[in-house]
Amino acid sequence: MKTRFIEKKLLTTINNFPATGIIGPRQVGKTTLAKQLIKKIEKEALYIDIENPRDRVKLSDPVLFFENNIDKCIIIDEIQLMPELFSILRPMIDMKREPGRFIILGSASPILLRQSSQSLAGRIAYIELSGFNMLELDPGSQNERWLKGGFPDAFLSKDTEIWQQWLDNFIRTYINTDLPILGLDINRNTIRNLWTMLSHVNAQVVNYSNIARSLSVSSTTLKKYIDFLENAFLIRQLQPFYLNIKKRIVKAPKVYLRDTGILHNLLNIYSPNELEGNPLKGNSWEGFVIEQVLQILGSSYESYFYRTHQGAECDLVLTKSSKPIYAIEIKLSAAPTLTRGNKIAFEDIGAAKNFIIVPESEEYQLSENISVCGLRCFLEQIK
Repeated sequence: MKTRFIEKKLLTTINNFPATGIIGPRQVGKTTLAKQLIKKIEKEALYIDIENPRDRVKLSDPVLFFENNIDKCIIIDEIQLMPELFSILRPMIDMKREPGRFIILGSASPILLRQSSQSLAGRIAYIELSGFNMLELDPGSQNERWLKGGFPDAFLSKDTEIWQQWLDNFIRTYINTDLPILGLDINRNTIRNLWTMLSHVNAQVVNYSNIARSLSVSSTTLKKYIDFLENAFLIRQLQPFYLNIKKRIVKAPKVYLRDTGILHNLLNIYSPNELEGNPLKGNSWEGFVIEQVLQILGSSYESYFYRTHQGAECDLVLTKSSKPIYAIEIKLSAAPTLTRGNKIAFEDIGAAKNFIIVPESEEYQLSENISVCGLRCFLEQIK
């Protein structure tokens, strides 16, 4: 059992809110983490898996079940399969308003679990669990984590064939079962084609017209599909940053597949050599770094990219209250250099700190206001 870095925050949340939601994609370790937490909370806990027919029978009369177990912490797994429970949880919580009444696990964001935002406002706090972060793993495992992705079963598999089979099954199950259950009711081939197309434009500004034309849908419909995939934790959209700068700014978002294992599977990359020889390896590395950084920061910063039509660009801008704190350029190089566009971007943004993140390096100054830092070194700083 790997210790997840959100565990401490999660325990604090459980001890202060009547309901805590652990959200994230399937197979990311939510159930394992919740069962570990059972041993660390003061209350007796009950675990209910809605996918288990026997457990689902217990909730045939949920009011009676919750009333009979009012003094226990009830963990409900895959709650998106019974969204009607949200309206019942509210009066159950109000009946005995104290911390740690419910822990709910869901494979969808609060936006997709819309009932919760309507019924449990002020009663629930959400914490997202993602794939393994580098700070949860041994320092020497970075390249393996980048190649294989962060899903525990995939990353921990020592057999390449099993690892690939796991990812194949994961993608197939999401397309055929999970996304339709969450509400993405479109042709299965369309979902697969969209996911694959997004893998080929990973870390690039989205051209909605081109993708929509290839899928034979409107740009408006395509945007809805992409937003849906984001709320299912499968992709991330990074919006452009601008702050009263009198330059033409790129307005479309950049899109990233959040798990590099899934990205590499869809790109037919199955080994370190195949990754090294792929023209999209730099894009893959950029997405990997951004995901690692944003896992650590959570919602404490707003995240953007910066690009102008004149050629100034910066991969990641982290702000607080619209004030840029970090401007980060990501390089897959042991000896990075900045382009003229990078330097202009750093000047335009005016962040408190400017970084170039590379695979491995101790921090050093490249110039007066720009530091070079290895990924793990940077994660340790922001933690």
